[in-house]
Amino acid sequence: MKQFEINSHSLKLDDIKTILSEDLKLILSEESTNLIQKCRDYLDHTIAKSDQPIYGINTGFGSLYKENISKDELSTLQENIIKSHACGAGDEVPQVIVKLILLLKVKSLSFGYSGVNVATVQRLIDMFNAEALPVIYRFGSLGASGDLAPLAHMSLPLLGLGEVNYQGKKMNGAALLETMAWEPIKLMAKEGLALLNGTQFMSAYSLWNIIHSQKLLSLANLVGATSIDAFNGRIEPLHPQVHAIRRQKGQISVAAEVLKNLDGSEISKQFKEHIQDPYAFRCIPQVHGASHDTLNFVIETLMAEINGVTDNPNIFPDDDMIISAGNFHGQPLALANDFLAIAISELGNISERRTYQLISGSRELPNYLVANPGINSGLMIPQYTAASIVSHNKILCHPASVDSIVSSNGQEDHVSMGATSATKAMEVINNVFIILAIELMTAAQALEMRLPLKSSPKIEDLINNFRQKVSFIEYDRVLHDDIENATNFLKDYPID
Repeated sequence: MKQFEINSHSLKLDDIKTILSEDLKLILSEESTNLIQKCRDYLDHTIAKSDQPIYGINTGFGSLYKENISKDELSTLQENIIKSHACGAGDEVPQVIVKLILLLKVKSLSFGYSGVNVATVQRLIDMFNAEALPVIYRFGSLGASGDLAPLAHMSLPLLGLGEVNYQGKKMNGAALLETMAWEPIKLMAKEGLALLNGTQFMSAYSLWNIIHSQKLLSLANLVGATSIDAFNGRIEPLHPQVHAIRRQKGQISVAAEVLKNLDGSEISKQFKEHIQDPYAFRCIPQVHGASHDTLNFVIETLMAEINGVTDNPNIFPDDDMIISAGNFHGQPLALANDFLAIAISELGNISERRTYQLISGSRELPNYLVANPGINSGLMIPQYTAASIVSHNKILCHPASVDSIVSSNGQEDHVSMGATSATKAMEVINNVFIILAIELMTAAQALEMRLPLKSSPKIEDLINNFRQKVSFIEYDRVLHDDIENATNFLKDYPID
């Protein structure tokens, strides 16, 4: 059994990819165990020696912070916050996201600033390792006091409540405890609040978003290169000197990658009568490159977030301080995911334009890339589908982070809507896979019309693999299945 140790070292993106792809099991390091216990001991000592109000520990929550809670009710207070805040609605969160939520919550608690018990963190680890994944719902988080409703649903099974997906079936929390021979967790002061405060819901979606955005960007560069040859486009706009004088890092990187994808192409080397290509081909480095730079910004923001502490209050045993502040506010991720959605949407926007150019009857290609156009409509309507998805993405790209709805009787008077920005960014990303798949269908069709001239070895390999899933279109047929097969092909296609 392969294991991954949770310790004081920062989680890296490659670590997380490995944990997921190789199904690694988590273990809590001795260092983290000691840090968690030290903080818990300090908190217990502080509560025992003083009756001073400490937010969320011996007071109510939100606007109820003025309500004092007696020492014999502190545990009940923590259980009640989990029950009362489990108000999620909408679709169930995908299980891969739930698994990431558990991982990120364990990581945040492991730093020893949250006041939880080691046993509580260990139970989250046990659930992760067993893939006993809590049922969480999409809606309910305002992304301000953390992801309250989603994380409440994450926490319910610790008490024997809620539901989990386990070994292909759904069961309630009590049945899970019985199946696993686990005792319910008895929450102590601060623990419920530590579980619910935090940005792990939006962070988990953000992780999924950046992992798939990285792949999408590489695919966009590869499919875009394929379309350049399919359109008999010029490669001079990819020359490194052009991009060096503008100094945009993403642009330089994309130009080099697209040029490498076209290396060895017979089509790109042949004489061109036209002296210029439309922007959708000529400006791939500039457009894709800007998305490349945006993605790097989002990655930097997210990796800082998941390697930090985002619950409240924060407990500093060495400094004898407990501070109620606002690390749970999701503004960094709200802005980042809104920016990411726009950047990835643009990959789809320019992709659809390349599809349009390829079916337009230009550059010695037949209208809609089919024999006998008229009796056959060919690839006319897949472009409509791509255009409709591009339009829908424009709606999804309206920034959630510019919104704020007052909650908790005005105590929580500015919220980030980071959960909304993260979940809708996922929709945009899934949509762009479809748009790129339609471009690949179109470019592959056009390339075959350029035979006997061939594209580069890399692109020819792409097309040969693609043809195992989607065949050349000679006559009109139902193209829905082709689009689905092409989309799945791209999602599964290995990228160097």
